Amino acid sequence: MTKKEKVAFAIETLEDLYPEIPIPLDHKDPYTLLIAVLMSAQSTDVRVNQITPLLFARASTPTEMVKLSVDEIRDIIRPVGLSPMKSKGIHGLSQILLDKHQGKVPQDFEALEALPAVGHKTASVVMAQAFGVPAFPVDTHIQRLMFRWGFSNGKNVVQTERDAKRLFPKEKWNDLHLQIIWYGREYSPARGWDLEKDIITRTIGRKSVLKGYKK
Repeated sequence: MTKKEKVAFAIETLEDLYPEIPIPLDHKDPYTLLIAVLMSAQSTDVRVNQITPLLFARASTPTEMVKLSVDEIRDIIRPVGLSPMKSKGIHGLSQILLDKHQGKVPQDFEALEALPAVGHKTASVVMAQAFGVPAFPVDTHIQRLMFRWGFSNGKNVVQTERDAKRLFPKEKWNDLHLQIIWYGREYSPARGWDLEKDIITRTIGRKSVLKGYKK
């Protein structure tokens, strides 16, 4: 297969498997999505989805959030990990949204990445999932599969994002990044990987990955 054919096969398979694509993090608007994504750093979506209802029951808008203290926020979100940093970020960005953005989440990469505790990946998820702006956030699943499929060298997320944007049609970025995440979880995990179930890697995977596979 040529690289173009491999890309086409991956896209077609993902679209067949995931014609409807659920968003992993529960939210009701751009603000609650931003907070959920920030909380998901070095945690699991399952854990975040267990904790966000508790937080949002107390505060689901920037105005409500700044009325809580950083300590109160930290106590609620402690189970997701990194709570000292995340609680300061949540409180700080909520105040900035009120001071500089009329309480609204900005639809702008630069403005988002200027917020406390918001990096490029978090900003990309918000831009893609809240506002429909083409983006390609790279998480551990995408990093792993882009390497297994021979689409990127796996050295860092910056290179992986650049390669994904180069290989995949822009109009498919927002769907594909979610489809790859779900595929990675269900068919091509880091642990307990069964190549027989992983049709994409089995069909187009780089030779070194296939050769080194151990069931």
